[in-house]
Amino acid sequence: MSKASSSANQSSPTSYGVSPVIIVEGELGANHHRQSLTATSITTPVFSPTNLKEDDRASLRTLDNVRDQVAASIAVRIMRKLKTADNTQYGVALTLSKSDDAGFLRLVASQLASQPTSALKSKAYLIAVATTGAGDTSLLICGTDAAKVQRAALLATSKFIGHIKPLPGQDDDDTSNAGTVWLARVRGVAWNGYDETALLDVLQKCVQELVDPSRPPPGSRSIDEILATERTRLHRLLPQQALAELRDADIRVPVLLVDIRPAAQRARYGQIPGAMIIERNVLEWRFDPRSLDGRLDIATRYDLRVIVFCQEGYTSSLAAAALQDVGLLNATDVIGGYKAWKEAGLAVELE
Repeated sequence: MSKASSSANQSSPTSYGVSPVIIVEGELGANHHRQSLTATSITTPVFSPTNLKEDDRASLRTLDNVRDQVAASIAVRIMRKLKTADNTQYGVALTLSKSDDAGFLRLVASQLASQPTSALKSKAYLIAVATTGAGDTSLLICGTDAAKVQRAALLATSKFIGHIKPLPGQDDDDTSNAGTVWLARVRGVAWNGYDETALLDVLQKCVQELVDPSRPPPGSRSIDEILATERTRLHRLLPQQALAELRDADIRVPVLLVDIRPAAQRARYGQIPGAMIIERNVLEWRFDPRSLDGRLDIATRYDLRVIVFCQEGYTSSLAAAALQDVGLLNATDVIGGYKAWKEAGLAVELE
């Protein structure tokens, strides 16, 4: 090889005898570099955090930053779907299991209490958050009222009996939140839609203000009001009218007379010969065409004329209305029940 050729190789930027510097453009170019290339090795890029500027270090995200952000997003999601009862907001949220369920749920509770723009800031609240996944999970109940939190904890433990175990000493490290944050370990709960609804029911019951137990709660109705309302849906029959329908050959749908009284009443007062005996507790299952458990062979159509009677004509009205609820709109009952039937001199059987 000539000297000229050798000299050219030594001065060439691509030769292994020279150590070129690769420049990375941009603000962090000075901190992202390749070490000098040697004749024996080529190294991978090296990141030097010690050389970062102060602003660059602040922009780096850690696992704690990510957990804070996820906890904050869960808190916001909860606040968007809160319900209100008796001036207290309540809600339930489910989230996937984390490596430290209890610690993460505490973080969610902290986010709920510290959101500066939160609607919770100036209002009472009661919230439950549960982690989901295979194996054991965790449940947190937090709120502004320690009594309601403890009430919800007791009711949740009773509703999911045998599946929830409170974590011991959970308030020892934070006396400022004593009583307003409750944590438990959950075992064997799938946290499906039913479980979430059950947990929401727990919170709804616990946010209700205690009232005089002798006073009816708002929205309730007396049995007389319920009975009167249900009877407006029925074209009720006198005993003679019911018997006439049973004998009318021009009625093109099956007509059935159904005795819903318990066995003790039938034994004591007698019964109507030919009446179908179906006690009240199974009535809907026997006549609902959609029922797969114990449905009568004749109950395959919704236009059946089912005439229900009880002893005096009260329970029968509620029963007939229940049959209408499952779709048998021709269902009705006998005014005065078995007693009126017997007093009218119609056929009865006495044991």
